[in-house]
Amino acid sequence: MTTLVLERTFAAPVSLVFDFVTRRENLLNWWGPEGMHVPEDELDFSATGPWHSVMMNAEGKRFKVSGQVTKVKAPNLVAFTWGWHDETDARGHESHVMIEISETDDGQSKLVLSHQDLVDEESKTNHNMGWTSSLRKLERLLA
Repeated sequence: MTTLVLERTFAAPVSLVFDFVTRRENLLNWWGPEGMHVPEDELDFSATGPWHSVMMNAEGKRFKVSGQVTKVKAPNLVAFTWGWHDETDARGHESHVMIEISETDDGQSKLVLSHQDLVDEESKTNHNMGWTSSLRKLERLLA
């Protein structure tokens, strides 16, 4: 198993970044890589419980992922499980995502996304591309 860790700094208060990471109305603006939209979801990371989303690319290909929100400590931490579904809607390998948000010395917000228990380096590379693209969207929203 392998782990992906990404860090970003935003010129925004911790509470605002946390709202963008946990609340559905904000998540839908940045969730999924650039060029994707989310036609179906149960995205609410503000409380523990089940979640899922279907991301769709320009060609209409669907990518479903689901899990459980396992921990929420406002305004600094959210953790959830992550599992991709195949074309028969069977859920595959489960990995774990943790997003930690803290205030920097200069009053900005530091976000650390850790995606653990990825099956191999290829999975880590693919998730790196997806999360990096999604975080670019988040950066634009918080700029």
